[in-house]
Amino acid sequence: MTLSATSLSAEALPTVSLTTLKSALLNLICQVAYKEGDFTLSSGQHSDYYINGKQVTLHPQGGLMVGRLMLARLPQETVGVGGLTLGADPLVTAVSIAGAYSHRPITPLIVRKAAKEHGTQANIEGPSLPPNSPVVVLEDVVTTGQSAMQAVERLRAAGYSVTGILALVDRQQGGAQHYAQAGLPFEALFTVADLRARWQALHR
Repeated sequence: MTLSATSLSAEALPTVSLTTLKSALLNLICQVAYKEGDFTLSSGQHSDYYINGKQVTLHPQGGLMVGRLMLARLPQETVGVGGLTLGADPLVTAVSIAGAYSHRPITPLIVRKAAKEHGTQANIEGPSLPPNSPVVVLEDVVTTGQSAMQAVERLRAAGYSVTGILALVDRQQGGAQHYAQAGLPFEALFTVADLRARWQALHR
């Protein structure tokens, strides 16, 4: 039996097993974020399906589920998570909050697409960390891998050590290979194959 996100009470979400949580999150993605049709992606590629990750990461229960699951996948030495605005903003926040409740401090870092033109003219928003602090880049949906690499480059330029990339969904369209060529470990909570299989099961 599969679990929907709404079958888990708000009280259960912080403590339910990660296996149960992952199944519920997969259902939620299929219910609110995965669509089939004719779409043009940000990369310019055409696709017969679309995944709007923000429908999950900005969902009250979805954010908490993603935060807990991503926190569990971070290497133990990780002290910060960062990502390119806008897609990564709710991810880094959710992981940081989940870490606070788990007594595991994780600093959230939001990477701007362009430095702001006033004030500090910062490329990165969030508390400053010591040089060479180990940081993992978060992404909602990976296609070619270009978006996360922008975050990697800016975090490195700020003096941080990027130790890997963690995504909600891998569309399996070259992103993983791109990261491998750059020498960056990559992991995703789900692949598009996982989504297609669950979506079909839910719509039988």
